[in-house]
Amino acid sequence: MHISLHGREFRVEDKASVQAVFDELSTQDIDFQISDSFRKVLSEAEVNVYTDQVFETKEGLDKSEMVLSLGGDGTFLETVAKVGSTEKPILGVNFGRLGFLTSIQPSDIKPSVQKILNHQYKLDERTMVSAESETELFESGTNFALNEIAISKTDTSSMIIIHAYINGEFLNSYWADGLMVATATGSTGYSLSCGGPLVMPHSDNFIITPICPHNLFVRPMIVSNNSEISLKVESRSNNYLVSMDSRAKVIGDVDSEITIKKESFKARLVTLDGMDFLDTLREKLGWGKDVRNRLSQAEKGESS
Repeated sequence: MHISLHGREFRVEDKASVQAVFDELSTQDIDFQISDSFRKVLSEAEVNVYTDQVFETKEGLDKSEMVLSLGGDGTFLETVAKVGSTEKPILGVNFGRLGFLTSIQPSDIKPSVQKILNHQYKLDERTMVSAESETELFESGTNFALNEIAISKTDTSSMIIIHAYINGEFLNSYWADGLMVATATGSTGYSLSCGGPLVMPHSDNFIITPICPHNLFVRPMIVSNNSEISLKVESRSNNYLVSMDSRAKVIGDVDSEITIKKESFKARLVTLDGMDFLDTLREKLGWGKDVRNRLSQAEKGESS
């Protein structure tokens, strides 16, 4: 089996756990390679990686059956960007804080590797969102996101106006700090923090969520992910920020239109046996936590 690994800088206290990942991989019948940027980080941290194989672009993933992301959700999203249209399955090992997208903890690496070798996992396909514009956004072939695409004001600018259209029909002019189009997967991320709804990951929807709107009656809106969403920006500073997951770029051409729609390829997340979205929702986001639920469970225990 061949695996690729990607990660970013990690905390000093996580060095032993990162080393344990490579120790475990080296003892199994697994051939692996490391992204060029992560290889430099590991070298500086003096982690023994047991391999000289390095990849730089998605073309270097051709022989890999799976990609491991070592880090938090930001690292996972960066890994998705590296994998892109190859649709290589991605498994996240959480070295971050929340780790909503990352599936396993470093302490579980040994049994997790065994599950991978025994093919005790499923592939969870997630819809992504893409953007097109006459103005160059990001490098060709990377204008997509798993969580959301957002347009927002730059740090020093005042509020911007975003004119939004759905399939050519005028929706609204948002006076706000910005506007995002989130996927169902992204509903638990930035969109949620801006008041957006939670959406089950395989729902065929996009969420249009304003960022700090200056309109009293503007709320997030759920639309079909088959919709084509067009955005035009007005800005006093003649620029705005476009972000796609963990990447961001200042755009100086306010006359250009950005068209957002469903990406033609998907992200394939590896889910090991025993993992469930609703369990993750309750455990990591505290969904449905209520002292009355605990009291009710305690009362049931006493009555039995």
